[in-house]
Amino acid sequence: MTERHTTRRRYLRGAGAVGAAGAAATAGWLDASGLGQEEQFEIVHWWTAGGEEEALDALLEGYQEDNPEVEIDNNPAPGGAGSALDAAIRSRIVDETPPSTFQIWPGESLRPYTDADVLESVEDLWDDEMREAYLDSVMEAASPEDELVSVPINIHRLNNLFYNVEVVEEAGIEPAEIDDPVDLLDALETADGAGFTGMAHQTTTEWSTVQLWETVLIAQHGVDDFERYIAGETEGLEEAVRESLELVVDYGDYFSPDAGAIAWDEGNAQVIDGAAAFIHQGDWAAGQYGEADFEYETEWDYVAYPGTEGIYSLVMDSFVYPQPNPSPEATESFLAYCGTVDAQERFNPIKGSIPPRTDVPTDEFPPFLQDQMDDFEASDQQPTTIAHGSAVRPEIASEIDEAFAAFIETWDVDATTERLLEAHEAAGY
Repeated sequence: MTERHTTRRRYLRGAGAVGAAGAAATAGWLDASGLGQEEQFEIVHWWTAGGEEEALDALLEGYQEDNPEVEIDNNPAPGGAGSALDAAIRSRIVDETPPSTFQIWPGESLRPYTDADVLESVEDLWDDEMREAYLDSVMEAASPEDELVSVPINIHRLNNLFYNVEVVEEAGIEPAEIDDPVDLLDALETADGAGFTGMAHQTTTEWSTVQLWETVLIAQHGVDDFERYIAGETEGLEEAVRESLELVVDYGDYFSPDAGAIAWDEGNAQVIDGAAAFIHQGDWAAGQYGEADFEYETEWDYVAYPGTEGIYSLVMDSFVYPQPNPSPEATESFLAYCGTVDAQERFNPIKGSIPPRTDVPTDEFPPFLQDQMDDFEASDQQPTTIAHGSAVRPEIASEIDEAFAAFIETWDVDATTERLLEAHEAAGY
């Protein structure tokens, strides 16, 4: 075995628990007709719910219009906010049977794979037009080692506060007048007093609370302190971390009564049904509103999370070229397609996200996403996210997740503050 293979095995096993083995190994080249070889292209992803699945179907349909000879093996690995997919992919790369491509958040999530040298450069797939159209911040996230190794296809915003228009009106709340996270606590109390759940939040899994905490940290203490935290420069941040955790605990008095037994979309359904006033969630929540014929601006609306005006906290999805690759030609053509206007125009309106290309026509996007595009254009800071794997290495994210898994059981601010301040060191960084 070569030294490179030894490095791959050692690094990917050491970066985190591999978990259960992935799906069956890729079939590779298939001779389906006797007239030539047909590449089977396996794509692994976690998009299995509602608009997510429909968005992927639209993307794959567009790809196959120009590549009808490619046989697609659509192989989802849902669950755990991406952790199930990550475990399956790590296992398969260690076994040297990766899929053709897999979904991954650009940014720090890419580093275990680039450190193990198992991602092929995709620099040659980025022509001048594509480079000109993509945002610099997006290309930077796709290049953790200063070389492009992924093709981002969308941008999601995390710091949205969605609300039921009728509920907040009945409760006498003006969301646009909520100036900061502490004022939001008062609004949740007001909603509760009017007979509604203040915030439709789930605590069944930790990611929603990680997402809420990092948003509160930014809202109270600014992007600079947040970026110091994700860089591991935690000296002087104890008060900020503690204060933001304390506010999350206070919010907990107004979470859904069944917060520990529901998923995020079930909480979102409580906003649709008029049982809850607010939910803090990524813009994918709006996709559920569309499916329910819940009308934007008249039945639901949103504001930037109080204290984060001018900020666009983001997470992206991208696709990569793992190696050894079972279908090189199909993988290259698919990644090249993901970077096109056509692909992003098909995918994003259904997914509930905005395109990372700046030249995608907006006509087919619903009004909410057009407003999100305007918010992005007007934003002067675009921090990445811990909860969705872009801001910190997976090993550090795992330490933070474990801290929050304990936090939502105990609501122990002191212990959680200590664990968060030590997360980088505990992960070996």
